[in-house]
Amino acid sequence: MRAVDRRILQRIRRRLALLYGEDVLERLIQRLALIVGRYGVGVTCPDGQVCARWDQRDAVLICYGDMLSAEHLGDLDEPPLATLHKFLRKHVGDAVSAVHVLPFFPYSSDDGFSVIDYRSVDPALGTWHEIQSLGEDYRLMVDLVINHVSSQSNWFRNYCLGLAPERHYFIEVDFDTDLSAVTRPRTSPLLRSVQTPGGERHVWATFSHDQIDVNFANPDVLFEFLDILLFYVHNGIQIIRLDAIAYLWKEIGTSCIHLPQTHEVVKLLRDLMEMLEPGMVLLTETNVPHTENVSYFGNGDEAHMVYQFSLPPLLLHALSTGNASYLTDWANNLEAPPPGCSYFNFTASHDGIGVRPLEGLLPQDEFDALVAAVEQRGGLVSRRSNPDGSVTPYELNITYFDAVGVPGDLDASIERFLCSQTIMMSLQGIPGIYFNSLLGASNNLAGVEETGRARTINRQKWTESELAAMLSDGSKHQARRVLPEYLRRLNLRRERPAFHPDAPQQVLDLPLGFFGVRRDAVDGAERLWMIANLTDAPLSVAMSRLDRGWKRHRWSDLIGEWVQTAEELSAKLLFEPYQVVWLIAEDQPAEALPEHEDGSGETE
Repeated sequence: MRAVDRRILQRIRRRLALLYGEDVLERLIQRLALIVGRYGVGVTCPDGQVCARWDQRDAVLICYGDMLSAEHLGDLDEPPLATLHKFLRKHVGDAVSAVHVLPFFPYSSDDGFSVIDYRSVDPALGTWHEIQSLGEDYRLMVDLVINHVSSQSNWFRNYCLGLAPERHYFIEVDFDTDLSAVTRPRTSPLLRSVQTPGGERHVWATFSHDQIDVNFANPDVLFEFLDILLFYVHNGIQIIRLDAIAYLWKEIGTSCIHLPQTHEVVKLLRDLMEMLEPGMVLLTETNVPHTENVSYFGNGDEAHMVYQFSLPPLLLHALSTGNASYLTDWANNLEAPPPGCSYFNFTASHDGIGVRPLEGLLPQDEFDALVAAVEQRGGLVSRRSNPDGSVTPYELNITYFDAVGVPGDLDASIERFLCSQTIMMSLQGIPGIYFNSLLGASNNLAGVEETGRARTINRQKWTESELAAMLSDGSKHQARRVLPEYLRRLNLRRERPAFHPDAPQQVLDLPLGFFGVRRDAVDGAERLWMIANLTDAPLSVAMSRLDRGWKRHRWSDLIGEWVQTAEELSAKLLFEPYQVVWLIAEDQPAEALPEHEDGSGETE
């Protein structure tokens, strides 16, 4: 283990004092030393060297541990985690560098996000051996479900029995307390009634009555989670996703979201990781309006990555309408992340498409039309309660393939879907790809009917034989066409320095039906243009809008696999519906330069 950086230790001391007071500070520092000593975590790079957290080869696959399972063979069943690993090695390879295995712990509801035991692997999925084996080929991301625990956990059972220390782990509130200021992500009642040795108590439950919020005002709770965090590090986890972190700290009379203490806890976790494992990455999950979301970068001292939650609904709107103006305006106003930080770009995950991040970005009539379009394509709409008693949509439940699809036209649906995914992986940051999107999965309506939960629509799972049939020669399933092309583009991407997460991004000024960005490699050695036609009609764009000196270069499209000199290339670049290009400009030999090499006089 490396020597402790005293500057980081001082920051940790300040944060603990701010959260819990100077009078208990030394005791807390001693507890921290005991936890660190217990796990003896090492470091991912030697002292004195800068850890490279990411580069253009990085992409994260998001999946459940049982998204893929072997056939039932009695006692010879292969653990689903092993089946998943086998599929990734055979079909995906290096196209992704990391795997986010969604909660793989014993749980009681919410498909894993109501954790019973944070230190065990659900036996139905496998063991820590399978997790560690997967980690030999891929970096692993794991959820630290930090806001709440299962009502069936030992913590909550001991609370109900009045046993220490857990009897102080949860938030008790008088039933008559005015909680109208609290921001609610769900429509369920905020308080749950439980019986304890002291009588009836009402405990805080932000998301459901099976998910009981823990009390971070008690330092014992913080140290329980610090211990869990280092246990994960000890088991090879390199990326920590802080689930529902925005609601962590509660203070009656406030909104109980994004409180200063919550940010301080995230910074403390960042400090601990910097001190012990500088190559690790901390990702915050805050499905809220954009300005609130990026606040978790802090001053470059908080999360290493934040989700681009506004991207999925804005991109869906742009492709649904052929109007990229709102997507372009948002991208134009994106601030570059602080040094050492990055965006986590995605279009789909195990949850639905969050729409709170559209607040302030899309007019109400456009928003209403988007919701209606999703419902017309077989999707569902989840709603939340507002302080005034009204309910509004917070999530669109639909697979992204069906969301952007063209009903009755599979070819157009595939092209439009691949367009959406290519735009996502072209933006500054690290791409996250949901397993179902990798296959171009359609809505799982039968699953919704079975579970009664809207989110099941995007959580379909397969057996090996089902997936093999989908991918076989002659299969008419869209996965047969989506998967190989998706992987081809990911593999192209990982070879280009211009796609490094730190490579700057410039949004292009293009006609209404186009969206485009220019990426410049960190060392300036490569420049790449991503341009996408978001409409169902052929369009063209003048080369001079990309580069006034376009005639000085030889141009190539990595996706279309063509190379042309300026003399061979038309002054206008033609696009088929939903076509995307990755253009690279290379200097031409002097003798090949056209007579009017400055591109002057070129118009669209």
